[in-house]
Amino acid sequence: MSTGSVRLTIDGAVATIVFDRRGMRNALSLAMYDELSVACGRIASTPGLRAAVFRGANGAFVAGTDIAEFRSFATGEDGVRYEARLERGVAEVEALPVPTLAVVDGPATGGGLMIATACDLRVASSRARFGVPVARTLGNCLSRANLSRLERAFGQGRTSRMLLLADLLDANEALAAGFLLAMAEPDSLEISVAEILGKLLANAPLTVAATRALMRSASEREENIIARVYGSRDFKEGVEAFLAKRAPVWAGD
Repeated sequence: MSTGSVRLTIDGAVATIVFDRRGMRNALSLAMYDELSVACGRIASTPGLRAAVFRGANGAFVAGTDIAEFRSFATGEDGVRYEARLERGVAEVEALPVPTLAVVDGPATGGGLMIATACDLRVASSRARFGVPVARTLGNCLSRANLSRLERAFGQGRTSRMLLLADLLDANEALAAGFLLAMAEPDSLEISVAEILGKLLANAPLTVAATRALMRSASEREENIIARVYGSRDFKEGVEAFLAKRAPVWAGD
């Protein structure tokens, strides 16, 4: 069985990561987690990017971690190391310096749901499903950090339902929870993706970056973040463009 791949492509200001493991609904091998880390490193070090898109191939987003990877676990410490590895991968997505968009078509479960949750924005097709049904499948558990991410994204009630009852939420419920920015039928999903990316790329990059940093409790002092935005050429451009009733031209500095 192939260990799958995590492909990164860059088209102008947009980076796209595709999870691809045919026949496995893109279930992640440990090798794919390593490839995800490499791809995140490339995105973080590539100048000029304005957005990163995460999506799956083969009619799925990511159906968790490949269960066969757990056959070699001998002690509880193996589980501790695995959860730390999953947490590190999710944190790398969360820490990317550009806004992130998860495009979910099909199942986003387990580690796949955590990756989608780490993104800033999410759009899904009507056939998407979300959950962590380990209480009726593997009998393992999540780390506290990942539990907290789910509670922030879905609320305590829906998170309890997903984990304690092992229910999967459909796209309508994920939209009602505020987890999804938009839902579309499968054949019009790309239209929604293009609209969202168009809005992201049209907005002031420093404002977007500052907002993301402050929302995620960045270690940098709040005053420094605010000063960088107000002291930028883009801020001056925005003021002049507004007063002149023209569209601003953002330079990102």
